[in-house]
Amino acid sequence: MNDGAPSTSAGWFEGVDPDDVASASEAITENRAEEPGEWPAVAVESGYADSKDEYYERLREASLRATRDQVQKRERADDKQLVHSVRAMDDAERTANELAERLAEWAGTLYDDAGVGVDGARELAAKDAETPVEERVVSLAERVVALADERDDLRSFIETRAPTVAPNLSEMAGPVLAARLVALAGGLESLAKKPSGTVQVLGAEDALFAHLRGRGSSPKHGVIFTHEYVRGTHPENRGSAARAFAGKLAIAARIDHYAGDFRPDLHEELRERMETIRAREVDQ
Repeated sequence: MNDGAPSTSAGWFEGVDPDDVASASEAITENRAEEPGEWPAVAVESGYADSKDEYYERLREASLRATRDQVQKRERADDKQLVHSVRAMDDAERTANELAERLAEWAGTLYDDAGVGVDGARELAAKDAETPVEERVVSLAERVVALADERDDLRSFIETRAPTVAPNLSEMAGPVLAARLVALAGGLESLAKKPSGTVQVLGAEDALFAHLRGRGSSPKHGVIFTHEYVRGTHPENRGSAARAFAGKLAIAARIDHYAGDFRPDLHEELRERMETIRAREVDQ
């Protein structure tokens, strides 16, 4: 049980109404005991249960409730909302682009000036439909535009929320990449526990597995390639840049999860390290 929580001498459910599952669940989560005890017998003696079987049934019900509450609490945590947001943004963008391709194909049979992509969809959405077929095309265009707008709104939400959830990670990687790293890891806590080598190749799992099967070279970077520190570095130095960047990202994630305070020195150290790596390009 939790350190520093109230201790119990008469059983986990001391003072709890036998029919109050919520309070029993809270007792399981918050209470602790100095040593094991004959809890079923204590429960029967105290009147909490009529028999050991009934005690175990109520213990099971309270334990399931406690587990469900803890899972729900974790899923509602800010970093989990960030995970859902960036995944939704990616889904909205992918679906908008796929539908825009279908729309361009269809609209091209009706309009000589039909454009392509989301911009083409915006132009089509502004047209006045004159036939039932055109109504459907314009309606589809409106949905493409709505998805694209939702993608933009989600990006704005991420750019606002990520710095409050992971200040160092967001400053270092940018809010969207920070959110993407958290999503790929499955949460900020999970990311904070990963070694820098794993952070370096997050998003390149397919290439990594292919390498482990002997079907390709080891990937030097995953999604962090989208950052200027990696993408903007000379190919010969990109591996060093990716390692240095991933190392600081791993530290930033740990600070954000375990401490939560902003560390300016960490970002200055990374900037100086990247300057050193890029200085090699001048000598090459």
